[in-house]
Amino acid sequence: MKGKQKAPSEQALVVLRALKRAAKEARRQAKIHGTKVWVIKDGKIVGLEP
Repeated sequence: MKGKQKAPSEQALVVLRALKRAAKEARRQAKIHGTKVWVIKDGKIVGLEP
């Protein structure tokens, strides 16, 4: 079913910005402490260097 996509609501945009801020802070903290950032990539859990 094709059609117009709804524009994200203001609340969704606020949540998206908060998630991006949290991810940035997680990468910053990982770099400070010399640890990896763990993410799911292609269905597998992998540790990435920040």
